[in-house]
Amino acid sequence: MKDKLKVAILQSDLVWENADQNRINFSNQMTSILEPVDLIILPEMFTTGFSMNPESIYETMNGNTVSWLQELAIQKEAAITGSIVIKENENYYNRLLFVTPNGHIEHYDKKHTFTLAGENKVYSAGSKLLSIDYLGWKIRPLVCYDLRFPVWSRNTNEYDILIYVANWPKVRIAAWDALLKARAIENMSYCIGVNRVGLDGNNHEYSGHSAVYDVMGERIDSISEEKEIAIVTLDKDHIATQRAKLGFLKDRDSFTLS
Repeated sequence: MKDKLKVAILQSDLVWENADQNRINFSNQMTSILEPVDLIILPEMFTTGFSMNPESIYETMNGNTVSWLQELAIQKEAAITGSIVIKENENYYNRLLFVTPNGHIEHYDKKHTFTLAGENKVYSAGSKLLSIDYLGWKIRPLVCYDLRFPVWSRNTNEYDILIYVANWPKVRIAAWDALLKARAIENMSYCIGVNRVGLDGNNHEYSGHSAVYDVMGERIDSISEEKEIAIVTLDKDHIATQRAKLGFLKDRDSFTLS
């Protein structure tokens, strides 16, 4: 149980469809984190970029990236999360992995596949939300396009942190900024968005804008549009104080997802 959670955000360029090189690059970045942190967050499809060629880039839950994440989580004594392409039961998934410092893995399959890019044609959509209890913090991890669907992220179980890992292009970055802030405010939780930078194999440009918002929608980071590592500290007392003072979650509507 920790009253404060130290989170490292890795905003990085990605080498197109080259898992080996991306693992090397992220290993180097994580090695450069010298202070203790509790959680490290990587972007969406961090080993490949946002590729619609799963048949040539997929891994399995017994593959190199999963074991690499487990080794690094143990080494850094921190949880690590981000999404990769996984093949399971003849289906491809954009799967977020959450690996704890003891090597335990939980996963979430992206629910809202991005139809504009044809993601829905090659990746199977997930159907279950994931709630993680880590060091006494309740975490709800989601992926990119999920950000546009507030019902899916609605805070019905008192989570403390909402995380979005993404490959969100520069051309629509204003929506990313606005929606991250909105999700924090409406759910009275910290909201963290981790995006990539650079150009992908389809010549789409990414400008980062990774960000951390507190319960009141105030931005508490100073992340630029360049490749960088940012470390922020989240405070449980901030959540408890604002929820007790304002009580907005008590007035939320009840609903059933179908």
